[in-house]
Amino acid sequence: MSRHGLGPHGAEPPAGLLLAAGEGRRFGRPKALLELDGERLVDRGVRMLRDAGCSPVLVVAGAAQVEVIGAVVVPNPGWRDGMGSSLRAGLAALPPGCPAVVVALVDQPLVTAAAAARLIAAYEAGAGIAAATYGGAPRNPVLLRSAHFADVAAAAEGDRGARAFLRAHPDLVTGVPCDDVASPADIDTPEDLAALTRRDGAR
Repeated sequence: MSRHGLGPHGAEPPAGLLLAAGEGRRFGRPKALLELDGERLVDRGVRMLRDAGCSPVLVVAGAAQVEVIGAVVVPNPGWRDGMGSSLRAGLAALPPGCPAVVVALVDQPLVTAAAAARLIAAYEAGAGIAAATYGGAPRNPVLLRSAHFADVAAAAEGDRGARAFLRAHPDLVTGVPCDDVASPADIDTPEDLAALTRRDGAR
């Protein structure tokens, strides 16, 4: 992205949307506030999206009130209804004229800027929806072109997020292999965090 905020082809870059509203029921506290290598997961996710070229970056918050440098925090009063409500809140908060958005989850800290950048490259090549794949299976992050915002929001219910729409319209989805640059491993329990901490330390 250039210093003028435009993408490599002179177009507005996609926004970044980090879903970080959950209470972390299995973990015992909101995952947005957990730390890996001394960095909160919410800050790590925002940094990842910014490094990939997303602008602006929005964080949907709920169970925990957060302030995040370099991001706009979007409160989701309905966070208890699940991820779908957070996705709807985030899409509704995107600035007018936003051409596309990369959606990421706060509890997947091994998703990298390189993976998100591959989705942006697919979008710049014409993809309407691009999903990172691991072992051939689509996971996160996901890029949505603006033409799909309304339909994705309408299908986002409970904890499904964009998954229901993507599964119903596989013909619209461009899979982008990211096995070599990222992992969709998520943090649900203290044991998960400990395992990722050991993994980072081993690297």
